[in-house]
Amino acid sequence: MKQSTKDHISGYLYISPFFIIFGVFGLFPIIFTAYISFHKWNILGTKEFVGFNNYQLLFTDPLFWKALGNTFSIWFISTLPQLFLALIFAFILNSALLKGKEFFRLAVFLPNITSVVAVAIIFGAIFGEHYGILNYLLSFIGVEPINWKASYLGTHIAISAMVMWRWTGYNTIIYLSALQSIPKDLYEAATIDGANKMQQFFYITIPMIRPMVIFTVILSTIGGMQIFAEPLMFSGNGGGALDQGLTMTLYLYEEAFVRNSFGYSSAIAWVLFLIIVLFSLVNLYVTNRIKSAE
Repeated sequence: MKQSTKDHISGYLYISPFFIIFGVFGLFPIIFTAYISFHKWNILGTKEFVGFNNYQLLFTDPLFWKALGNTFSIWFISTLPQLFLALIFAFILNSALLKGKEFFRLAVFLPNITSVVAVAIIFGAIFGEHYGILNYLLSFIGVEPINWKASYLGTHIAISAMVMWRWTGYNTIIYLSALQSIPKDLYEAATIDGANKMQQFFYITIPMIRPMVIFTVILSTIGGMQIFAEPLMFSGNGGGALDQGLTMTLYLYEEAFVRNSFGYSSAIAWVLFLIIVLFSLVNLYVTNRIKSAE
C-alpha cells in the first residue's frame, strides 16, 4: 500500500468517531422518526402504516394549534426583551468605567448553569397566588392577587421570565465578545471626523456586531420553539387546566410518553422541525436583504 493511501485512510480513521457518533445518535433518530411518523405505533405492538394520516390528524387537532400559539407567544414575550437586555448588559460590562468586570461577567452567566428545577421552584414562589413575592409587591399599589397559573397571559409571562432569567446572561457574553472584537481605531477615527456616540453606535457598533445579533436571534428562535422544561415545571403535565402552558415540545412529550402515540408524536416532531427550518430561512432571507441594501 502506498504511503499516500495510508495517509488518506488514517485521516478518515481520525475523523470517523465523530461521524459514527453522529450517525448513531443524530442521523439515525432523524430518519427513524420520519419513518415512524407514517405509522401508528405504541412502541409495544406492531407498526401499522397509515401514510399521511398522522399529519392530517395533526393539522385538524385544535390542541396542536393551541400548542403552536402558546409556543409563539412565549417565544415573542421572552426573546425580544431578552436580546435587548443582553445587549445593554454587554455594553455595561464592556465599559471602561466598570470595576470588577470578572465578577459581574460570572454573575451574569451564572443563571445559565443553574438547574431548571431550582429555577422553576424559585419562580413558582415568586408568581404564587397567595404568598408570591410579586403579588405581595403589587398589593402596595392596590392590585388584587393574580392567579398567574390560571390565565394565559400570566402563565406566558411567568414562563418567559424564567427563560429570560436563564438565557440573558448567555447572550450577554456573546455580545460582549463581539464588542471586544471591534477595533478601537474605528472609534478613534470616527471621533476625529466629528461623529458623536450615537452615530458611532449606529454606524460602527451595530454593523460590526450584526453577525452575532443574527446568530443569537436564530439560536433563540430554535431554543424558543423547543421550550420544554420551564412550562413542564411551572404548569405541570398537560400545560395547566386550560392548556395555557402547553408548548409544542410538551405536546410532543404528552403524546409520546403519556398516550404512547409514537407515530403521532413523530409527526409533531417533524412539523416542529420544518417550522424551525422555515424560521431559519426567513432569518437568512432578511439577513441577505440587509446586506444587499448596505
